[in-house]
Amino acid sequence: MPKIKTNKTAAKRFRITGTGKIMRCSTRLNHLMISKSSSRRRRLTAGGQVTKGEAKRIRRMLPGI
Repeated sequence: MPKIKTNKTAAKRFRITGTGKIMRCSTRLNHLMISKSSSRRRRLTAGGQVTKGEAKRIRRMLPGI
């Protein structure tokens, strides 16, 4: 039987906490930073938790994690 492979793009974007929640990072934080206000940039550094519907799909992509 073949090994189950982890989707590497999903593994780079999401992390699973000790309690099993899936956390994500905010988007729009890579370039064109000068045009964004400092408060907006600070808000974007905080990630968030993935919704239940998305979590189901992401867990399927991350079987080994």
